[in-house]
Amino acid sequence: MSATDSGPARADAVLSRLQLLVTRKLDGLLQGDYLGLLPGPGTEAGESREYRPGDDVRRMDWPVTARTTVPHVRRTVADRELETWLAVDLSASLDFGTGRWLKRELVIAAAAAITHLTVRGGNRIGAVIGTGPSRDGGAGPPPVPSGAPPVRSGVLRLPARPGRKEAQGLLRTIAGTPTRPGRTDLGLLVDALNRPPRRRGMAVVISDFLAPPEQWGRPVRKLGVRHEVLAVEVVDPRELELPDVGVLPVVDPETGELHEVQTADPRLRRRYAEAAAAQRAAIAHQLRAAGAAHLRLRTDSDWLLDMVRFVAAQRHARTGGTTR
Repeated sequence: MSATDSGPARADAVLSRLQLLVTRKLDGLLQGDYLGLLPGPGTEAGESREYRPGDDVRRMDWPVTARTTVPHVRRTVADRELETWLAVDLSASLDFGTGRWLKRELVIAAAAAITHLTVRGGNRIGAVIGTGPSRDGGAGPPPVPSGAPPVRSGVLRLPARPGRKEAQGLLRTIAGTPTRPGRTDLGLLVDALNRPPRRRGMAVVISDFLAPPEQWGRPVRKLGVRHEVLAVEVVDPRELELPDVGVLPVVDPETGELHEVQTADPRLRRRYAEAAAAQRAAIAHQLRAAGAAHLRLRTDSDWLLDMVRFVAAQRHARTGGTTR
């Protein structure tokens, strides 16, 4: 069941449960600076890493150097306020899931976790939301919850504000925004984070990225020039391979078209898996080319554990595996 099936009460219940999960399981594991993706500079002491030619010798970490007999420098953590923006894709294709979650629920969960981890110390968080094109096929404004800001160019924009109360209001708006048939122009949604230009910060794009990569690749690359970019890709296992269950009726959530697929044909299943693998490889290639960190969440796995592993891998890569 999606967060909007029973209206605002259902959305609030889902968000309350997510808040408990994030607080209990992430807070004790992810201590540090902004998901471990924004390295500084700043004045607060951070983690240590091995010295590399060109490093400032004034930042030598002598205790770690003496203990390991290898020169280390102390990194610093940005002590300024961080501004984080979410680009949240709520296309009709997100109302699908054959695992423990719907893809839409994973989108909301990822937004809740990132919001919880970043909205502290005066940090600000805002969002742009896309829910599909207008009924005439253009990028018209989507329906929005009552009290939400006005919509332009088919994108709902929620201004960046500090404070947990404002962050919870942002999440309620995301969870309560209805989805319409059709696909959001992901390139237009991402480009909404580029205009107007903002001070350097973090940009998080949450989507299944099923739109053609040539549509959104350039806007993501442009975003990465100025900001730390995190791409959260939500995937269902049936999008990667088909089970052998005979004739399978399939409905395209974006067009409403019904297709019957003979999944007993091994050649069809093989071609489907190959095409799906090629599609995901193209997505990963575009994100790498943009310099974006790439987190993949599946509807059939523990998304909290996947997020913890991702952050740990990011920190390991950034520090060379050495911390104090």
